[in-house]
Amino acid sequence: MTDGTLVTQLRSDIQRSGYYPDLVSDALHTALAEEPLASYVVHHEATFDRDELRRHVTVLALTPSRLIVSHTDEHPADDVHPVASATASTEAVRIERVDSVVVSRVVTDPARHKPGGAAAEVVLTIGWGAVSRLDLEPASCGDPQCEADHGYTGTASNDDLSVRVSEAADGAEVVRQVLAFAAALSLATAERAR
Repeated sequence: MTDGTLVTQLRSDIQRSGYYPDLVSDALHTALAEEPLASYVVHHEATFDRDELRRHVTVLALTPSRLIVSHTDEHPADDVHPVASATASTEAVRIERVDSVVVSRVVTDPARHKPGGAAAEVVLTIGWGAVSRLDLEPASCGDPQCEADHGYTGTASNDDLSVRVSEAADGAEVVRQVLAFAAALSLATAERAR
């Protein structure tokens, strides 16, 4: 697939999301900076904030040298701001900085799952060191009678971005798109590591 075809599909998917498509496209155009597009994901998400519906769109774009992460959020009108507004933010991460691509997939009836078969849900987590998560718990020595303080033990993990999609909420095509994007990003990070 050519870059021009991918860019056309990306614009179409942004338009189909129906969420300020001109703003989202404009922000991505600036971030891509004429670099060829290798893969992308458009994820539209609705959340509830008290009694208001808030929308958010995330676009992940992969170029030969960078991962582009774009977020667009809306801000409804209120007492201070009489007109609604939206914020479109992009971050460009060099491929060599991406140090983890984690794909968790949920399949129904796993005994019948075949290679390349559909996933009911996918969570893509990408880490590049901007945000780290620490999970701590009290350390022990294994002796159930020991009452000494052994400090803490834990794990540190990169958790810069997580995108969760499901067939039920987003459609089978979006789930396939996230898996294809994860494969392309994994390949890009492997090629940069050589």
